[in-house]
Amino acid sequence: MSEYTDNTANELADKALAEAELCGDDKIVDRIGEILGASSQSLEEAYLTAIRVRRAEKRARALLADSAAKRVAATAAALAAETPDADAPSDDDGATEIA
Repeated sequence: MSEYTDNTANELADKALAEAELCGDDKIVDRIGEILGASSQSLEEAYLTAIRVRRAEKRARALLADSAAKRVAATAAALAAETPDADAPSDDDGATEIA
């Protein structure tokens, strides 16, 4: 495919996904694909590929972010379990015994 086709498909995919998110209507992405397909199968295919790539990237990034958040939470919980609670009563009355 030509560079023009790829650039146009990528630009349209970015705009379509942004509009779908803003208006809450994912069907706009499909309607644009249909419009493109009526005139240019090459542009339609490049556009649909760009849409799939961006959606896959979004899912992958969400999975990575979720995994990182869980790891951070688990590390924080483990550290909290190892650290004595400063507000907890202590057996130590502060006096030092000399033998």
